[in-house]
Amino acid sequence: MSLKSIKSKIKATERINKVTKAMEAVSAVKMRKSQETALGGRSYATAAVSILSRLAGGSFAKNHPLFVKRTGKKLLMLVITSDKGLAGSLNAGVLKATETAIHLKSPDSSLVDIYAIGKKGRDYFRNRGPEIIGYTENKNDDIEIDSIKDVADILTTKFISGEYHECIVAYSKFNSTFEQIPMVRRLLPLSVESLQEIVNDIAPKEGKWSDTEAKEAPVYTVEPSPEEVLEVLIPKLLSIGIYHLLLEGKASEHSARMVAMKSASDKSKEVKQELNLKFNRARQAVITREVSEIIGGIEAMAN
Repeated sequence: MSLKSIKSKIKATERINKVTKAMEAVSAVKMRKSQETALGGRSYATAAVSILSRLAGGSFAKNHPLFVKRTGKKLLMLVITSDKGLAGSLNAGVLKATETAIHLKSPDSSLVDIYAIGKKGRDYFRNRGPEIIGYTENKNDDIEIDSIKDVADILTTKFISGEYHECIVAYSKFNSTFEQIPMVRRLLPLSVESLQEIVNDIAPKEGKWSDTEAKEAPVYTVEPSPEEVLEVLIPKLLSIGIYHLLLEGKASEHSARMVAMKSASDKSKEVKQELNLKFNRARQAVITREVSEIIGGIEAMAN
């Protein structure tokens, strides 16, 4: 390899390092903001899901359409991924967990439909068997609750109509800056067990928000009638649950991207050092060869 080509590679590596460092800085700012939003909302989300869990414990909830277990073969998967890449293995982990859940729930992919939140999930399943019945982009960092309400309305309508017997969600749970875990949880039909799992996922094991875990509480007495209250309250609480899963995914995305860009920056520095060493060795070889030629020429002239 010539000195010129090595030098051009060093310059290209320096340019890449500048790009990855800039992306790392941007992701760090977004990561702090999204982490604060996700962690700060855990108390509210835990309380909301806890209310839903207590309502599920009452006898009046057993006949509600969203709590009734259904017989059937068709499954609906809500897949939450990002629209952008360069986030390490974040989306791959969610997609792998989704495929595993699909194979466990329904070996026949034609009996599984996908509602994708995020471009990566939509593109992945576009030609892999399951039909994509809906898509919502996940591009903006500021998540609008109205868009989540539309998604929740679609899921509940299709479930109540009997089109699907079960709805499960795959998303990335934010544990820390360096740890994001792909999770699969059941959304519909609602049950005390599934709601408790969601509550336990929301509350971290330690830290500032570790005391947000739901505690035992008596079943509510509802007036004027349980049916009227449930008809309004349950869809809203379901929307809050999905909204918080999106916040978790967004915090995971920016954290994973910052770590990936830091790794890329560190790797580009290593590559630059190796290229500099290679360049110095090649230049030394050229100098040694030229010196040898000069000495040989002088000796030839002397003889």
